[in-house]
Amino acid sequence: MSLKDTLQNDMKAAMRAKDRERLGTIRLIQAAIKQREIDERTTLDDGEVIAVLNRMLKQRRESIAQYQAAGREDLVAKETFEAEIIQAYLPQPLSDAEIDSLIDQAIAQTGAQSVRDMGKVMAVVKDSAQGRADMAKVSGQVKARLNS
Repeated sequence: MSLKDTLQNDMKAAMRAKDRERLGTIRLIQAAIKQREIDERTTLDDGEVIAVLNRMLKQRRESIAQYQAAGREDLVAKETFEAEIIQAYLPQPLSDAEIDSLIDQAIAQTGAQSVRDMGKVMAVVKDSAQGRADMAKVSGQVKARLNS
């Protein structure tokens, strides 16, 4: 079952359960997916849906930080709830050990020797870790590994 189908089924379940907050968040997710499909005139696959969910999660995290700085705990609670719902549809994040293993495999596969080869290594790692790890953090780890 695709991620879009799962969202559709969960939306129906939330309607039946009269769970307004969850229903509203699922509708926000579906609206973001639909907007991207319309903008690009294509149908999104699961990988692209995960990219939309990651973008939405990042927006929620930024909003939470701003609301906390402003002392708006009511909005912090709302954004935190939405972030938890969005997170539930994302694949499990990779552990540090799994990320290290992916980096080691990519370095061995590409034969990288220095930071100049970082692009090659990141291309290989990105395929496996996209949506499951913070790519900025992974990039820093690759750079540190190639510097040593």
